[in-house]
Amino acid sequence: MIKRIQLFFEDHAFGVCAYLGEKFGIATSSIRLFFIYTSFLTLGSPVVIYLAFAFVLNIRGHLRKRSSIWDL
Repeated sequence: MIKRIQLFFEDHAFGVCAYLGEKFGIATSSIRLFFIYTSFLTLGSPVVIYLAFAFVLNIRGHLRKRSSIWDL
C-alpha cells in the first residue's frame, strides 16, 4: 500500500527534483528533503516556488515539441 502511494507521487511530481538533481549533480532525495524541511519552516513558500518551477518545466517541454510547418 505504501509503495503504491510512493510510486503514485513519484510519477506525478512533475520531475522538478529529478531535473534539479541532474542539473546540479545532487541526489534527488536530498533535494526533496530540502523542499519538505523548508516548507515546514517557512509555512509553505517553497511549495509555491516548486509549483512555479514545475510550470516552467512543463511549458519548456511543450515548446520543444513544436513541429515546423514543413513536417505536416
